[in-house]
Amino acid sequence: MAPDLSVILPRVLIVSRRTVRKNKFVDFVGEYHLDLIVGYGAAPVIAPRVSGVHMLLDSFEPIHGVLLCEGEDIDPSLYEADGLSEEELDDIRRLHASDTAIDREKDSIELRLAKLCLERNIPYLGICRGSQVLNVACGGTLYQDVEKELSRDLPESQRVAHMDYDNYDGHRHKVRVVENTPLQSWFRDSLAEGDMEIWVNSYHHQGVKRLAQRFVPMAFAPDGLIEGFYDPDAYNPEEGKFIMGLQFHPERMRRPDSEDFDYPGCPSAYQEFVKAVVAYQKKLNSSTCVPKSVKFDKEIEKKRKNIIRSFSIAKNLYTRGRGMPPSKESELEAGAEFLESNTALSLQQENRLKQMGATVRNACSYFERLKVNEGRESVARNVMGKMSVEQLSDLLSFYHMMGNICSEVLERKLQDIVNDLAS
Repeated sequence: MAPDLSVILPRVLIVSRRTVRKNKFVDFVGEYHLDLIVGYGAAPVIAPRVSGVHMLLDSFEPIHGVLLCEGEDIDPSLYEADGLSEEELDDIRRLHASDTAIDREKDSIELRLAKLCLERNIPYLGICRGSQVLNVACGGTLYQDVEKELSRDLPESQRVAHMDYDNYDGHRHKVRVVENTPLQSWFRDSLAEGDMEIWVNSYHHQGVKRLAQRFVPMAFAPDGLIEGFYDPDAYNPEEGKFIMGLQFHPERMRRPDSEDFDYPGCPSAYQEFVKAVVAYQKKLNSSTCVPKSVKFDKEIEKKRKNIIRSFSIAKNLYTRGRGMPPSKESELEAGAEFLESNTALSLQQENRLKQMGATVRNACSYFERLKVNEGRESVARNVMGKMSVEQLSDLLSFYHMMGNICSEVLERKLQDIVNDLAS
């Protein structure tokens, strides 16, 4: 029995970070992120950072929300990186050796996910690196190193330490919250009258340089770095809208030796994000279900049944790879005509049609190709029927050898592709 979609928890896709443990790669996601997502009523689905996953994102559908968090520096070739000499870049690599190793596979996965969220209005929450990914996906740029590009020309009083390798969870710096933003509403009870500052945890040496045009800042550090931003046209959690990036880590802002947050508003980003995820799931479910009250007239109902029948035949034809009685050929035309006339289908609609059975873009032409193959099969059977047992045995051995060679060559070529993606 199929599960009731109305009681399945919405799915939040999270891309893991890769590290090395015992000379082997280990993928992980910080437990604070997972605890908060689960605690507010969504199911985290972890996409492992392995080669080729950026080509398999359809396999993780349905996606009701995306949370992107920590990771290494984003490849500078993906945005307009300039202003630093090779000597300065070498200094950065020495100072931040654990963060400057470029992970192109993670970049590919996360940028595809960010753009998917922007195209479909899927709720998106970016924390730290995830906020930088969002800005780059929308055409914004980054500082390759905040200290060298931003802080070096500022007076000492305005400089900010954005990370402390020796105090990962405990490090804090001030940010100024912008009025009339979601961040202000979340931390309203902690902001003194006339004072819009809070202390946040951060761990990064890069940050937003030019904010993409669609976004509005929500917080600034004393050195002027944007610490949070959102899309006001895509923010309404009750309606399933949420596109936001936070450079700081609200999930890690906890008191020493305690699970209590520094401020009551710290978990609000996750709470509102999951609220949007739940609403998005409901909206998605309602849009894919035909209300029971809808009735078609007899002519439209007949066409609808013909199209569904055509899809079913096309699916069986495709999966079995077999022909069908000539009398059934005409039944393929309804589905083929429908698909050919709907050339402006979105990717989501096309995927949905494929799930319904429309697995062949033009079933009639596919059927013609099958008939050609069946003709060739018939000729081959006639030829081999006249061969001796010894000849057939030799032929079988030859094709078995060729099959092994094909498998070996194919495996090498696939490995070369994987190596190219990883390099």
